[in-house]
Amino acid sequence: MFTGKTLLITGGTGSFGNAVLHRFLSTQIKEIRVFSRDEKKQEDMRIELKNDKVKFYIGDVRNYNSLDCAMRDVDYVFHAAALKQVPSCEFYPMEAVQTNILGTENVLNASLSNAVQRVILLSTDKAVYPINAMGISKAMMEKLMVAKSRFADPKKTIFCCTRYGNVMASRGSVIPLFIKLIKEGKPLTVTDPNMTRFLMSIEDAVDLVLYAYTQGRQGDIFIKKAPASTIGDLALALKELFKGNNEIKDIGTRHGEKLYETLLTREEMAHAEDMGGYYRIAADNRDLNYNKYFIEGEQVVSQAEDYHSHNTQRLSIPEINEKLLELDYIQKELKGGVGCAY
Repeated sequence: MFTGKTLLITGGTGSFGNAVLHRFLSTQIKEIRVFSRDEKKQEDMRIELKNDKVKFYIGDVRNYNSLDCAMRDVDYVFHAAALKQVPSCEFYPMEAVQTNILGTENVLNASLSNAVQRVILLSTDKAVYPINAMGISKAMMEKLMVAKSRFADPKKTIFCCTRYGNVMASRGSVIPLFIKLIKEGKPLTVTDPNMTRFLMSIEDAVDLVLYAYTQGRQGDIFIKKAPASTIGDLALALKELFKGNNEIKDIGTRHGEKLYETLLTREEMAHAEDMGGYYRIAADNRDLNYNKYFIEGEQVVSQAEDYHSHNTQRLSIPEINEKLLELDYIQKELKGGVGCAY
């Protein structure tokens, strides 16, 4: 479906947008437009790639006009631009609103204006039962997508969303930090050893995006199934891989941090379609006539359970090591080189 098409990636110089770009370059796609406000990162990418298929657009999702111009003759959009750091959004919540909510509104409107065929938004587990400003802004982003999808003609434009947890060895994740501490001989600081996290590679996350492009219907949200581990076991697995004897030090849960990652609520699970390796959440297309819902409930919601990192497949330490060894970053770190932590 990508042969001869043009893709625009907002936040294309970021880690995830960059990974999607590299995957699409292996297809017969005609052109990939990298849209971001960071001219230095764009220049670095231009020098590294030296690929005529990749075009660079300076702009900001907060500015509708720059998006509208960049989307001329675009077939597909992948919206990855966002403020993602939980502490930053806590201190500056209106900045999260401006980028993650209003910026998304601009992306959706510009896509409709330019008759973009498919638009995939990037969301996060933090949008599920959000307890911090970043998660709240991402939850609103999802709601905006579903609301817009109700009025968009699927023959012209389809809006979908992907939702995933932390990516292994990504920037700001705990794996690069643990490796650094192991190599320095310092204690591994663990907020709570029983805390669980999904273990998903950047390749798994990109697979989810491609799946949404090929399988998405109007207003869908897609989740990729993934195994999980406790943070305590992850620390032990890395110590084993890197032959460290560091102390593991419990420091307590940080502000805004959850005990586990939730990817689907029980309300969503009650209606989610199990597609093998993925879940599809279809858009709720009920109208504003609430009266007919006052006298009828849905027992299935009461009986459903959230899908989270506490109740998914739990990996043992040998299984965690096996998963870690699949990462290029880990292989480079084991060889003593400088890895690229997406």
